Amino acid sequence: VQVDANGVPRVTDIWCVVDCGLAINPATVVAQIEGGTIFALTAVLHGEVNVRDGQIVEGNFDSYRLLRIQEIPRIVVEILPSSEAPGGVGELAVPAVAPAVASAWYQATGRRVRRLPLGRSA
Repeated sequence: VQVDANGVPRVTDIWCVVDCGLAINPATVVAQIEGGTIFALTAVLHGEVNVRDGQIVEGNFDSYRLLRIQEIPRIVVEILPSSEAPGGVGELAVPAVAPAVASAWYQATGRRVRRLPLGRSA
């Protein structure tokens, strides 16, 4: 995580290691992990739902901030060799992203993340 002069965070690199048993189609495993990582990173950096007068403000993706292509970090996915039975990868990457980014934020700034999206912690 890098932090610019205005305190805006930018995730530059993410490394993922996957132990999913025998990877039948490694390219699909990598794509699934990359997609889950981007989905989770969107939530960490921008994911916010606002309520006004008892109603959700964001009605669709035109008013909900998504991660933009230029914001996507370099994502490196390594699949551990295995002879175990194949397992699913589903949204395997999603739960690990927020704590990893929060830890990197702390290393970069010395401040703990107490609220998401991370931009609010800046």
